[in-house]
Order: sequence, then C-alpha cells, then structure tokens
Amino acid sequence: MMDDTNVMSDWEQTEDETFDLRLFVAGTSPASIRAINNLKNILDEYADGHYNLEIIDAHQQPGLAKDDNITALPMLIKKAPNPKRLLVGDMSDKPKVLRGLGINQ
Repeated sequence: MMDDTNVMSDWEQTEDETFDLRLFVAGTSPASIRAINNLKNILDEYADGHYNLEIIDAHQQPGLAKDDNITALPMLIKKAPNPKRLLVGDMSDKPKVLRGLGINQ
C-alpha cells in the first residue's frame, strides 16, 4: 500500500519558487479570451501571486510559437517548476488545469 503522506504537488515542493508560464493564444478569438480569463482566475485563487504569466499571440510572434513547437491554440506551457507540462484548450476544466500545474486542491 502506498503512503500518500509523502506525495506532494509541484507547488508544495517549491512554495518559494514561482510558476513560469507561457500561454500561446490566437489573437482575440473567443477561446483565447476564455483561456486568459480562466487561467488568471485559477492562478489568482491557487498560486497566490507566485507566478509569471507570459501571454503570446502566436500570430504576432510566430517565431516563439515555432520555437516552443506550438501545435494547437490556446496552449499553456508550464516551464517551471519541473516537470515541464503542456495544456491545450480554454482552461475551463479547473481540475485538469490544476493537475497540469501540479497543484493539489
């Protein structure tokens, strides 16, 4: 039987660290606007200001999108703390976004 007391989220392991996030969007499309708003709400509620969020319009900065191998929009890249994770969509599935960020509810 596994002892869950030693299992920690990315956030619990690195409370003094800051989430380093990049959200790639497609201009002002409805899905992009929802992704921005949903993600900001989640971060404000669960990350307590310990995050850097860079919002990048893939159409305005295609070089950055190419460098990060962006294949769908909107796409969130969690660069830090490790492990690196990718999330696609409008960030409306709060439990999925929290799991992707490594945050336990």
